[in-house]
Amino acid sequence: MTDFRSETTLGSRIKLARRERGYRTTRELAEAIQGGNVTPAVLENIESGRKADISVSQLLNIAKALGVPPSMLLAPIGRPSSALDLPNLSDDFEDMTAAEFDCWLSATPASSYRPTLAAERVDVDILNSLRELGTLRREIERLRIVLAVQAASGDPDLVSANAEIEQRVEAVAREAARVSNLLATSGFADVELERAVVQV
Repeated sequence: MTDFRSETTLGSRIKLARRERGYRTTRELAEAIQGGNVTPAVLENIESGRKADISVSQLLNIAKALGVPPSMLLAPIGRPSSALDLPNLSDDFEDMTAAEFDCWLSATPASSYRPTLAAERVDVDILNSLRELGTLRREIERLRIVLAVQAASGDPDLVSANAEIEQRVEAVAREAARVSNLLATSGFADVELERAVVQV
C-alpha cells in the first residue's frame, strides 16, 4: 500500500490517510468529527479533487480525526525535496519544498527554511520559547510525580534520590521562570500564569 505522506495532492493524501487509519468510507470519518463542518459529501469532494480549497477549520478537523499532523496532509512530506503541490498559493511558495514548507509552518529553528524578515525571526524565537516553557512545565510535573511516588513508597534508600530530584525541580523551575520573564518582556501577559505554575 502506498504511504499517504508521498501522495501528490491534498485530496489523495487525505483519502489514503483515512484508509490507513481504518476509516473505510468518508461517512465513517465524517461521523468521527464531532460537531465539525466536514460532511461525507465535503470529504468526497476533497478526496476527488473537486474541492481544492478547504477551510482551515475543515483541515484541522480532518487532521485531528485522523491523528495526523496537518503539514503531512498539506505537503508531500514523504518526498521532502518535492515541490509544494497545493493549488492557489502565491508565487512566494513557488520554490518551496515539502520539507521547507513544514519547517515554515511549524516555525522550526535551524531548519531548511530561513525567515527573511527580522520580525519573522523574532516570531519564530517567541514560538520556540513558548514550546520550551511547555516542555519545562511538563518536566516539573513529571519530577513532582516521581517525588510523590517515592515518598509514598516509604523506602529509606530513596531519601537521597529525592534530594537530587528536588534539586532538579528547582533548576528546571528557575529555567522556566527565566523563559517566562523573557516572554513577559515580549508582551505575553498570561505568562504570569506560567510563572505561578513553575513555583517550587
